[in-house]
Amino acid sequence: MVPRYTRPEMGAIWSDENKYRTWLQVEVLACEAMHQQGQIPAADLKRIQQRANFTVERIAEIEAEVDHDVIAFLTNVAEYVGPSARYIHKGLTSSDVLDTALAVQMMQAMDILIKDVKQVRKAAAAKARKYKFTPMIGRTHGIHAEPVTFGLKMALMYDEFGRALDRLEQARACARVGQLSGAVGTHAHLSPAVETYVCRKLKLTPAALSTQVVQRDRHAEYVTALALVGSSVDRWAQEFRHLQRTEVRETEEFFGKGQKGSSAMPHKRNPIIGERLCGMARLLRGYALTAMENVPLWHERDISHSSAERVILPDATIALDYMLAKLERLVKTLRVNTGRMQANLELTHGLIHSQQVLLLLTEHGISREDAYRWVQRNAMQAWEKGQDFKGLLLKDADVMRAVKPTDLERVFDLAVHFRHVNRAFKKLGL
Repeated sequence: MVPRYTRPEMGAIWSDENKYRTWLQVEVLACEAMHQQGQIPAADLKRIQQRANFTVERIAEIEAEVDHDVIAFLTNVAEYVGPSARYIHKGLTSSDVLDTALAVQMMQAMDILIKDVKQVRKAAAAKARKYKFTPMIGRTHGIHAEPVTFGLKMALMYDEFGRALDRLEQARACARVGQLSGAVGTHAHLSPAVETYVCRKLKLTPAALSTQVVQRDRHAEYVTALALVGSSVDRWAQEFRHLQRTEVRETEEFFGKGQKGSSAMPHKRNPIIGERLCGMARLLRGYALTAMENVPLWHERDISHSSAERVILPDATIALDYMLAKLERLVKTLRVNTGRMQANLELTHGLIHSQQVLLLLTEHGISREDAYRWVQRNAMQAWEKGQDFKGLLLKDADVMRAVKPTDLERVFDLAVHFRHVNRAFKKLGL
């Protein structure tokens, strides 16, 4: 019997061995279905089931002569099976085998990627819980804005990869389609019951309608989902890169004993993993474009998609598997400098509370326009001269006529920014 599928690692999924093994599984299952239809004698089916095999090397040898991979494969299988091989591939065309087997490989690959994303979420959740109330500055346009917590930042990552998980599962469902419908998809020489049987055994959904191929919008959705997840990897790798900049130094990639950062400068500790991930995400986005270019094929089929898919599907899944594994490790071993986070909060001498002061003044009857002007003139002085923002406000006659010093003191408390942290974590199930 044809060995049943057991989960290989990502690279092995796209090996010639696994590809041909899956082709063989499709062919043998089709023979089983045709036997049920009374088209293949029991003795011949038994010989096919027991003897069907191949070697990668022999297929390559035959292909060098015939220049057709499926014919080379069938020829090699026939060498093992003998006369009963005349029933193999009966009524089928190459794409019946190729596309159905490809769907199996895509499912195998996606199952690993889904597991990878779950591991990334687990790592992000652990960091989120640990630093739930660790204050740090939030930045908009790269400029200090208002306080957040590092835990909230990591909870946001956890949430984003929840959507990544949904996308991969949706893409898996879209691409989990096989077809055995003949040369132009009409089942002229092959009963639809064969397609149904093979797909059920392979845990695929039979295509509602196909041409000679499964339509490539499905594959485009699959690769686009990978690219979107890669862009989320890019987003967080870039976040950690920014937080590692010397002027910031709030987080840092793990730097091992004996590791070197620069061939010229011994002091360097560079965010090399983050940079690598950002670069690889660009590859995935390029693969998504190629997958979309594969959607418009000529009439019932051409093979312009085939050469591209032989590159983009293995490369995209292998690349994303690698990226997710590296991101998980980066998050788990990330060094978090809480002291530096506190120092950066204090860097602008209280300016991070400017909105609270603005709201306080409007609550005391000052127009928004006047309140904004009063707060801004003191903020600019604090910004340009490095003076204490609260001290300047306490000396501002307009401000002091409107509010009491005790009211002003209250709005410089960080706690106001973190009142809803528990609620946010509860919504995410953290």
